[in-house]
Amino acid sequence: MEKCTIVLCALFSCLLSSYKPSPACEYAGSNIGFVKSQTEKAIAMENINLARYYTYKALNAIVKSRQQLSECGCEHAVLSIEEGFDNLKRATRTTTLRATKILLNRALENTLEGLEAVLTYEAHDSPYPSDVLVMNTKMAKKKKIVLKDTDINALRKKIDMSLVNYQKSLDNVINSVNCKEAKAFAKKIHDHCEQQLLKPNLTEGKKYYNLRTKQISKEALERLEGCGDQLLSSR
Repeated sequence: MEKCTIVLCALFSCLLSSYKPSPACEYAGSNIGFVKSQTEKAIAMENINLARYYTYKALNAIVKSRQQLSECGCEHAVLSIEEGFDNLKRATRTTTLRATKILLNRALENTLEGLEAVLTYEAHDSPYPSDVLVMNTKMAKKKKIVLKDTDINALRKKIDMSLVNYQKSLDNVINSVNCKEAKAFAKKIHDHCEQQLLKPNLTEGKKYYNLRTKQISKEALERLEGCGDQLLSSR
């Protein structure tokens, strides 16, 4: 399973660097990532009640992600995530930790398949292929979509500019504060944004703001990875 996860992560990194997914697919991918992390936490538990606690968090995240998945339009992702949802539900009904973990591992595989499907969806399934946009009515529809995308891009640029100061402040924290405190600070903001993105009916601005803030915080956490261990070993 660990090898599979590493390979998929490498694949996702290549894909993300080569194209920009639609907002709906991007938010769906973020939420599925949260489902993945909660499922992994459940698998790591050696207490069945704690395993169920994280399983319920994963289930709740899927429920809150259904609208984004629907808007993204990737049917394969929906099918994989719903299959994972069923395995998670079954995991909450088992009476032994071993049986729970078997179902949780199946759910994790479903989640990884769903995440891969979302990230690769637009690379292979453009909803407006050039050979279809021939008639005037369809060309008009395309123009409306371009205008809408332009508005979204303008909104995103404003939010990106507003987050420059946050990124500078975070860099300052990393460079001037104790590693443990800096990690706690970045993780608190990351986790808050992750929870916000699970809320239904967020405006486009709030969704993108939380997504970008989460990404900036995650990058900071990656920079801080292992620094606590180094401090301990130097004592």
